[in-house]
Amino acid sequence: MSLPHHSRRSLRRRVLSRPLRRGAAVLAGAALALGVPGPLAHAESPSATPPEDLFGDGDPQYDGVWRQSIALLAQDTAGYTPAAGAVAWLTGQQCADGAFRSYRADPGQPCDDVTAADTNATALAAQALTALDGHEDEAGAALDWLAGVQNEDGGWSYNPGGPSDANSTALVIGAFAAAGREPGEVRREGNSPYDALAAFQLGCDAPLDDQRGAYAWQPDPESGTLYASDLATVDAVLAAHGAGLLVSQDVPETPVRPLECEGGTAQDATGETDAPDGTAETGGTDTDGTDGTEGAGEEAAEGDGTPEAGESPDGSVAPEGYEASAAAGAAYLVAALDEGGRHLRSTPAGGEEQPDYLATARAVLALAAAGHGDAATGALNWLGEHHGQWPDLTGSPTAVGTLIMAAHAVGRAPEDFGGTDLVARLNALGPDPHQAPGGNGAEAGEDEDGGVPVALVLGTGLAVGVAIGVTAVLLRGRAKAGRA
Repeated sequence: MSLPHHSRRSLRRRVLSRPLRRGAAVLAGAALALGVPGPLAHAESPSATPPEDLFGDGDPQYDGVWRQSIALLAQDTAGYTPAAGAVAWLTGQQCADGAFRSYRADPGQPCDDVTAADTNATALAAQALTALDGHEDEAGAALDWLAGVQNEDGGWSYNPGGPSDANSTALVIGAFAAAGREPGEVRREGNSPYDALAAFQLGCDAPLDDQRGAYAWQPDPESGTLYASDLATVDAVLAAHGAGLLVSQDVPETPVRPLECEGGTAQDATGETDAPDGTAETGGTDTDGTDGTEGAGEEAAEGDGTPEAGESPDGSVAPEGYEASAAAGAAYLVAALDEGGRHLRSTPAGGEEQPDYLATARAVLALAAAGHGDAATGALNWLGEHHGQWPDLTGSPTAVGTLIMAAHAVGRAPEDFGGTDLVARLNALGPDPHQAPGGNGAEAGEDEDGGVPVALVLGTGLAVGVAIGVTAVLLRGRAKAGRA
């Protein structure tokens, strides 16, 4: 029976607000909105004042490594060379085994408890260190540690030893892809990360047809039911297209392809049955070099403008046979943005439905990676119009940095984002970058409100060097005083 649009929307809200789904999704969504990528366990107590080389004034106990990694990635994306001290702070947080915790108040203390490590922070730190020259060893050690704590189903949990979840698995896939290491070849008990992701995707048996293609954070631990999560879908779509948070601007526009269902089975764009349980079948290369999805991906790619089998639209490697799942996840996001008026929405526990700014910004990245540039641009335009209403935006390196990367993904200049210079805002939250785009290596300073970069040309020779040096010292002193 077909329901009126307003009735289906109300039912969708009731389904998505069930207690267990709400607890999981709200934890992930609310934590990320505050710059915290996951559960609030195992973090160390911080010192009274955040370290001077750390971005942001807030308590770093749960998100220090996460927000530092976002800030460094965003500065690099904008063409700045991050300060050596900021990079050294991040590498100094790494444990001897290659892992990162959410934050280590005393990096001199050994990381004895492996279950206290944070796979999300480790994955994002690996992405940041990969993007910055000269840190291949640290990034490689982080990726090796992640491979060592992979679950038997091919996925990852937030802390090692727990059940896999879609967000953690997707973030780790992005880290391997960013480093040029094929995520589908990272296997445990024969299972790849894409096998784990497939278990979280809602198919033709979804409670509502507009949830088809979405991903859940985790199955309900009692019933095994999957409840759609926008944020889990955002991260999974990024991972499905072999992308981390740095998305290429050269992705060709690709038609939106919702999951097609007939008789309770999923079909790809050609009408071929993909998998009997309603989710698109996964593939990938096993350790013996064979592949279990021969033919399916090739049929889906022929003659319909989709990428070659085994490749995502931006040229990144994705497992053969996963194209339909990736396209279905992206189609769900396009529909969700359209329903929300170009943005995603969430309902915190005990609260009212409200715009989910961070999930919307990450959706821009996911849809840009999927080749849906029009939908990505629409969401970014909404953020440009409404980002001033984002709570605590100006003080959050995670929020500002994510917006910078979202703007970059669709070719928008972050220096003029709805009247805000996002790059200046970010630089004001942490150590001055070592070099601005086109600079000569001198530190890039800013005025007290983060609005205008300092560029002094006072003469030649020694007078110029002295003037710039004195100015940089004064500005750093003012910035530190403001963060104390």
